[in-house]
Amino acid sequence: MKTYTVKPGDIKRSWFVVDAADQVLGRLSSNIAQILRGKHKPMYTPHADTGDFVVVINADKIRLTGNKADQKTYFRHTGFPGGARTTTFRAAMMKDPSWVIEHAVKGMLPHNRLGRQMIKKLKIYSGDEHPHTAQKPEDLRF
Repeated sequence: MKTYTVKPGDIKRSWFVVDAADQVLGRLSSNIAQILRGKHKPMYTPHADTGDFVVVINADKIRLTGNKADQKTYFRHTGFPGGARTTTFRAAMMKDPSWVIEHAVKGMLPHNRLGRQMIKKLKIYSGDEHPHTAQKPEDLRF
């Protein structure tokens, strides 16, 4: 028996719509990361991008469990001395709710050029409208 290797012409990409309203951030992000990687397909290959497109709507209605909404912080550094910057979850949600989901999903993808290619298939919108109706996306429930 030969080992099947996926070829770029064999990959069929589907579109999925995920409603993030009242979903827990981490659980939703891990499911989205699996679809972006293509792990839900039998032709999954670790070194190839076999994943599908994911459109997330209602990103502003995502939630966290426990007290994490008040305690969770995001850290970044400007690169200059004393340049440590922290942002709370609530402040990040007020500024850009789509960044919170993108940040969580990006951390669950490979940290190389393959992961950068996969994150481009994620489209996030704060409201319940999206411009991807021409692709006929399927509803996805987790």
